[in-house]
Formats: sequence, structure tokens, C-alpha cells
Amino acid sequence: MSEIVKVAVDAMGGDNAPVEIIKGAVDAVNLRDNILVYLVGTQEVLDTELAKYSYPKDRITTVASTEVIETAEPPVMAIRRKRDSSIVVGLNLVKDGTCDAFVSAGSSGAILVGGTFIVGRIKGVERAPLAPVIPTAKGVSLLIDCGANVDARPDHLVQFAKMGSIYMENVIGVKNPRVAILNIGAEEEKGNAIVKETLAL
Repeated sequence: MSEIVKVAVDAMGGDNAPVEIIKGAVDAVNLRDNILVYLVGTQEVLDTELAKYSYPKDRITTVASTEVIETAEPPVMAIRRKRDSSIVVGLNLVKDGTCDAFVSAGSSGAILVGGTFIVGRIKGVERAPLAPVIPTAKGVSLLIDCGANVDARPDHLVQFAKMGSIYMENVIGVKNPRVAILNIGAEEEKGNAIVKETLAL
């Protein structure tokens, strides 16, 4: 059996939460035997939704939180003020070593800010990027960074490219992944100064 991965899941964030999030967590533990899920959210809601499903009870643990960070809230203020939110509680499960990862469909800004200030960055990482996996005709691509950093410098973009390459190789399984810069055209003279300087790097 492969190594057990403990994942904290924000049950309260995202569209159709908590119903779809909890359903996804149940599907995950029913499909794979190497995942333990820590569902974070309002206890009564978690208990009510989980009662609808059949799953190995020892593979989903509920963790109570009393607050929810809404998408429209300013991320820094929300993380500071709502210390018992499902996002903050979930990130603290990673920080204290209870869980290996945190998953949320909630406020991406709050997740980024909370991840940076609560869990922290890996040594040497200057900025944390957002990086969704995008389906393509031949598999998937990783779009990194997709909006977390408005004023990224060329050296940040190079670091994002390195992180994305490592992710694609080690998580997605793509050997020698190709790295490209998203630009307004294919011609070398196209693009702003940041893109041109990054291409040279």
C-alpha cells in the first residue's frame, strides 16, 4: 500500500458548499485507500451531510470551525479576524503537522494569504503563485501564476516556471515538461518589457 496522505478539506468554501465538497470527500475515500480526509466546517452541517453517505468512517474526521470566509472579503483582514474560519483552521492542521495538504474551493485570496502567513513558504520561494491545472487536447497544462501576483518581476516568473516544471514532473508525471510564457503574440518583438526580460532569463 502507498503512503497515507492526510488532507484537510475546507467543507464550507466554494460553489454548492458544503454539499458538493462533502460528496467529493466521500468519493475520494471510497475510491482510494491511501487518503485520510479532515473535513473542516460547521459541526452540525458536517454531521448532517455525512449521514447521507456510506464510507469507511475511520477515513474521514470532522474538525469543527465556527466561521466562514466569504469570497468578497478582503483576504488579509479575513485571515486576521476570522481565526476560527474553516480556511484558517484547515491551514493550521497543515502547520502543526496533522495534515499534509489543504484543499479549498473558497476564497483564493484568503487561501493564498493564509498559506503564506500560517503555513509559510518553502525556503527560497519569494512569492506564492496560484496554479490551476488546465485540460488540453493532449492532457493537461499548468497555468502559473493565474492572478495571485499583479506585480511579478522577471525573476519571480522564472521561479514560477521552475516550480511549475517540478510540479508537472513529480505530481502529474510529465517527463521534461515544456515551459512557455503566455504572451500577446508568438513573435519575439511582441510583449511588454517584463515578458521580454523574462524570456532572456
